[in-house]
Amino acid sequence: MAYSKQMQDGNLYSYYFAPRGNRRMADLGMQLSQMYLSPFDHIIGIIGDAGAGKSLLIKGMFPGVDLTNDDEGVNIRPLPLLHENLEDPFSPHTYHLDIRFESAFTQMHVLAGAILEAAKNGKMVIVEHFELIFPFLKRNADLLVGIGEEIIITRPNMFGPLPENIAKIVHKSVTYRKAAHTLEDLCVHFMGEGYAQDGPRSDVRHGFVLEFEEKPQVDIYELERKVKEAVERDLPVSYYDENHVQIGDYILECLGPRMHISSTGKIKDFTLVKDYPQDPRNGYYMLIGLLGKHQSDDIKDFNRIDISKHLTNHLK
Repeated sequence: MAYSKQMQDGNLYSYYFAPRGNRRMADLGMQLSQMYLSPFDHIIGIIGDAGAGKSLLIKGMFPGVDLTNDDEGVNIRPLPLLHENLEDPFSPHTYHLDIRFESAFTQMHVLAGAILEAAKNGKMVIVEHFELIFPFLKRNADLLVGIGEEIIITRPNMFGPLPENIAKIVHKSVTYRKAAHTLEDLCVHFMGEGYAQDGPRSDVRHGFVLEFEEKPQVDIYELERKVKEAVERDLPVSYYDENHVQIGDYILECLGPRMHISSTGKIKDFTLVKDYPQDPRNGYYMLIGLLGKHQSDDIKDFNRIDISKHLTNHLK
């Protein structure tokens, strides 16, 4: 669905599950750009902690754009936004910068001035860690995207939402997503051969869901025991290569090896649902892992919308 101003006029914000695999994140970025990005946007604010998947989402939303931070050993110098003639009609239309990275080289007011100058000349600037530069800009982004356990996307007006509001939510919630991803990989590993990482996925708040065409012949109680044992050993977790993550001595296939917690000991209150429920819509059997204490014992209510909590957070 293409961007429609009429459809977005009454939309304060939208929530999406933030996927853990690289391809899923890039695909979601492509969908979000089609639905929410206007050709007349000039400042795109991206908010999220390290390892949340900001770069992947940007690559999906803006295919071909040159990222100027050093997430993958890329370090473009001098920064194009600061050294291009922004009034030149033949200069690039789209620029990227990571405020947390660039603030080590350039003063914030200089970066803010360059962003505003680019917007004035009809350019588009993608700004990672937008909440850090906002106090110097004195204006909000045309489109704000926060990446934590969920993706929050909003087109703010003069009444907000403010970048710091979104930052508080996503910086806190991303821990659940990283922990769930680590648990997901451990579960697949201990399930054994035949339960590949590239199978179907579904989503649940504070957890993960793996889907299988046939009911797995794996004892869930025994699987949970093995995973909890690995958690209690506080194994270090680190990136191995683009297709693998290392957890302790295990080198595991992984679709998003950068999106993990640093050690298994940081995982708290983990449990597996002691059944393989079948989705009546597609017939898939599901393995469901949960973090924290859920408010409902009914699996059909795991993704509940808690209106009272939502209102309380906004009234604080």
